[in-house]
Amino acid sequence: MKNKNTFILTSYNIHKGMSPLNRQVKMQGIAQALETVGSDILCLQEVQGQNLKRNLQYNEYPDQSQHEWFGEFLHLQNSYGKNSEYDNGHHGNAVLSRFPLDPKHNVNITVNKLEQRGVLHCEVHPVGWDMPVVVLCAHLNLFEHDRIKQYQAISDYVRDEISPEQPLILAGDFNDWKKMSCDRLASSLGMTEAFKHCHGKLSATFPAKLPVLSLDRIYVRNLSIKRAWVHSGKPWSKLSDHLPISAELGLI
Repeated sequence: MKNKNTFILTSYNIHKGMSPLNRQVKMQGIAQALETVGSDILCLQEVQGQNLKRNLQYNEYPDQSQHEWFGEFLHLQNSYGKNSEYDNGHHGNAVLSRFPLDPKHNVNITVNKLEQRGVLHCEVHPVGWDMPVVVLCAHLNLFEHDRIKQYQAISDYVRDEISPEQPLILAGDFNDWKKMSCDRLASSLGMTEAFKHCHGKLSATFPAKLPVLSLDRIYVRNLSIKRAWVHSGKPWSKLSDHLPISAELGLI
């Protein structure tokens, strides 16, 4: 049970609202499962802003953008950062919040033409807190040599744009499947990974049915970590190809 000085943040790659093998629309199931978690802040990756082809293909595929649809279902404010655009539509990252939400910037960290990637920068204002919390929702490349460039871009952005005193969260799908260097980015910025802090190791979140790879992380700075957990088993194993990860965070 969380208290009034803490909030729950969940990071989740929703696979564009489709089942792991793209055969079924899972929007309703994802929304209902997230509702049971009751997160105060959501960092979502692979959010479909528009997909005209799937609108025609599936009756249950919503006409409106997924960040707006989830926002209405869960009664959360929402912000979207478009990363990848194509003939039928576009997708990107989204931040949804129970608290007042102030969208700031969508940082382009694309380093090759095949993978358009970004970091969505928002500020949230927890009730009763003197200072807003900076939330960076990220989705990084599949290859290590690309991610190293992206770590540098994120590091430069944080140092240039965000005060060292401000509460900061960097959450998302880092695709750091070999666990080689993502922690180095956090270390250079003085950030702590929430699950590792609580359990002594990173959490396996992919593939959802039988998770073996630790791709999804929640890094924090100037915040206390009360607990952290992965949402495993049903229904999560059938909703997306990733499992969501959550942390309860508070003032230091």
